[in-house]
Amino acid sequence: MPILHLEATLTDRYQTTVPTAVRKALNVGRRDKIEYVVRADGMVLLRRAERAHTDPALSRFLALLQKDIVENPGKIKPLSKKARARAADLVKGMKVDLDAPLAK
Repeated sequence: MPILHLEATLTDRYQTTVPTAVRKALNVGRRDKIEYVVRADGMVLLRRAERAHTDPALSRFLALLQKDIVENPGKIKPLSKKARARAADLVKGMKVDLDAPLAK
């Protein structure tokens, strides 16, 4: 049973305005992203898009790492000189544009 039923109109350019009640329910504002999920039964869900699409396995690992750091801050140790040198050697000569889109 829906808790809210709203209607919006498509413009000649197939654009629409997300109704205020929906924006509030999704907690979105200007320039935020929304995501459409089309199900096999024809139902379309509209939801707030995640800030950055990430690998679910990586997200879970990072959450576990964060929890461990919060619970055990004394375990945090700086990298050794040998580890820093190895890391620098692994990326030597690589040029990375952090603003470039990822290849698909």
